[in-house]
Amino acid sequence: MDCDLMKHKNSGLYYYCLNLGLHIKRILDTERGAGISFYGDPIDLNAFDDPCATINQRNWLRDKKKLGLQPVKWYQKFYRKPNNDHIVWHAPFQSGRVLPNPGEFVKVLLTIHDLNPLHEHIFTDEQRAASLSHTQSLIDKSDALVCISEFSKQDVLRHLDVKHKPIHVIHNGSNPLIIPPVKPIGYQPSRPFLFTLGYVNRKKNFKVLIPLLKSQPNLELVIAGKIDEPDYLHDIEALAVSLGVRDRVHVAGQIPDSDKAWYLKNCLAFMFPSLAEGFGLPVTEAMTFGKPLFLSNRTSLPEIGGDVAFYFEDFDPVYMNTLFTESMIKYKKDNMAEKIIQRGMDFSWEKSAKQYIEVYKTLR
Repeated sequence: MDCDLMKHKNSGLYYYCLNLGLHIKRILDTERGAGISFYGDPIDLNAFDDPCATINQRNWLRDKKKLGLQPVKWYQKFYRKPNNDHIVWHAPFQSGRVLPNPGEFVKVLLTIHDLNPLHEHIFTDEQRAASLSHTQSLIDKSDALVCISEFSKQDVLRHLDVKHKPIHVIHNGSNPLIIPPVKPIGYQPSRPFLFTLGYVNRKKNFKVLIPLLKSQPNLELVIAGKIDEPDYLHDIEALAVSLGVRDRVHVAGQIPDSDKAWYLKNCLAFMFPSLAEGFGLPVTEAMTFGKPLFLSNRTSLPEIGGDVAFYFEDFDPVYMNTLFTESMIKYKKDNMAEKIIQRGMDFSWEKSAKQYIEVYKTLR
């Protein structure tokens, strides 16, 4: 399994590789003659003793050590002859760069998370074509495909040529959350708050949440995640200033897992108005605590949220406020918390790992 993308700390792909890898390893360790290796950046064990290392950096090193990542040389990103013991090479993302050459005895399984450039307005036609061309080149080198949602699968079938290769749908699991602390390490809101999580960029669409604070004067908004597009953060802050709600918008940036768990447990509602998702991992994390879920109705999110979430069909401020107000009443009236928690339990890494192993076995 190519875990090269774990170099992007605390991303969805980071947790995908970590949790899927650990569960597959645990299951295969019990089967005679079966096993799995993981490839990625080497671990600098001396960094564990670095007194300047942050909590997130130490967790990152700990996670990579759990998998026992084996280093990949620079030239292996263009050419790799697998170990004779390997029968399947799992490339777990459609922009992966480490693949065996065609004609090798090893079979290749490619996981396609999304074709999001098709659904984001920031891409030009040329960029969309280049993205599709790259994914098509990986499909051509693969023997079977996995998509992480039915929506992604249908996108692939509409826009790419799978050449009659097997294509499976395996949902991601939900990341296990630590027990929330009494208070967060970082910012602690002083009033009821809405919480959202993800890269701060245009695709995540967090800006549409700002006008909601104008209509809901008793609420704060906490946005957590890496600042991916600083100019978009500036747009968020400028809108908050113009609407007179700047003091109630807090951008926390990257946060430790303990703070994420605290925010998810203590928020009034979880908001995720994303424009394009192959799956939507933060949604299943939020389900853990049974809080109200407000999602966009775009791409895979209705598939993941099912009938336990509320959906923004557009982002008009008046419409969003009406939907929010009415849905919060419905959430309390119908006692939806337990149903949301049960929905979250359907997304299990144990279940996903077993399904991947079955696909591996078809490629022997």
